[in-house]
Amino acid sequence: MADPSLQHLLDTAVAAAGLAGKHTLKFFNAGTAVEFKADQSPVTQADREAELIVRDHLLAAFPTHSVLGEEHGTVEGDPDYQWVIDPIDGTKSFIHGVPLYSTLVGLQIKGKPAVGVIYLPATDDIVFAATGMGAFHNDAPTKVSTVDDISDALICTSGLVPALKRPALIELARRCRISRTWGDGYGYYLVATGRAEIMVDPKMNPWDCAAIIPVIQEAGGWCSAWSGHITINGGDLFASNGKLAGQVRHILER
Repeated sequence: MADPSLQHLLDTAVAAAGLAGKHTLKFFNAGTAVEFKADQSPVTQADREAELIVRDHLLAAFPTHSVLGEEHGTVEGDPDYQWVIDPIDGTKSFIHGVPLYSTLVGLQIKGKPAVGVIYLPATDDIVFAATGMGAFHNDAPTKVSTVDDISDALICTSGLVPALKRPALIELARRCRISRTWGDGYGYYLVATGRAEIMVDPKMNPWDCAAIIPVIQEAGGWCSAWSGHITINGGDLFASNGKLAGQVRHILER
């Protein structure tokens, strides 16, 4: 059987994210019960059901592929095609009625992030990309900003930073014109659409990263672990527009 085209893979990911994201709206601001996992991160019925919607849609199209999801673990399959799902990236925002959460669907091909979708159900906004095909915002091409002076930049982060990594983020925020905690997938959406220049997360899981890396790359930006390695397993992540990437990496790598 021939390998699926990138366009087919991307179209399927966009459809899956849309179906699952819209499903979460049934629970949004609806008094949904909240549970806490072993790491004390929150989870809801919306998270669990949305992940199953994504997984089932993907496997219906590509039954031999493997899947890694935040809530339901792994489905064994072809390791060259691994789908990575975060059904609600920003569950803390979701449970507090903040509309800045997203559904993330990513695909690694032979270990490299190749397809990504960031869908914001509450605002019905989407950015998506596949390697070599460019990035799109609501079906129109999108690019990172052209700001080339960090003193003019807007930096975002998902919230409080562990003490070990705090000095680097404080230094970045000090150098930027504006700092805001518009975090999770939404912060990377802002970078991909040219509204923010830098997004920094000191703690990330693979399902937080897989969709984001190809979106930022195809929008013309840089996205990697703080070490500079382009991986979903680095434990942290940052994105920036291309012109500021070197300056940001220099500060984070200290």
